[in-house]
Amino acid sequence: MDALRAHRRPVTASRLADELSVSIRTIYRDMQTLIELGAPIEGEAGLGYVLRAGFFLPPLMFGEDELEALVLGARWVRQQGDQALAQAATNALHGETGPAPASTVPAVVPVAAPAPTTTTP
Repeated sequence: MDALRAHRRPVTASRLADELSVSIRTIYRDMQTLIELGAPIEGEAGLGYVLRAGFFLPPLMFGEDELEALVLGARWVRQQGDQALAQAATNALHGETGPAPASTVPAVVPVAAPAPTTTTP
């Protein structure tokens, strides 16, 4: 569902499979399952898939300590060298700091900034 949210126009199973590092067959199977479960997905094999207009996931709300733990964990992941996980951590940070209660945003913003890089002599 998140992969579809990133696209405004129909996206082919082939492209989704490449983005998610799975087989096209997995995309077809998973799309069919999601549609059968009532997910607001339009499209079909060969044409592409798109989320129906107006679909949204409810925001997650975290306390200040939970947000700090998520941000620190995401920063650690970004430093480990795996590009896919680093991008996922960055995406998660952008999604998790958005719906935070206004009172916690000032505390999270400094922590969410990219960690300084360290070099060894």
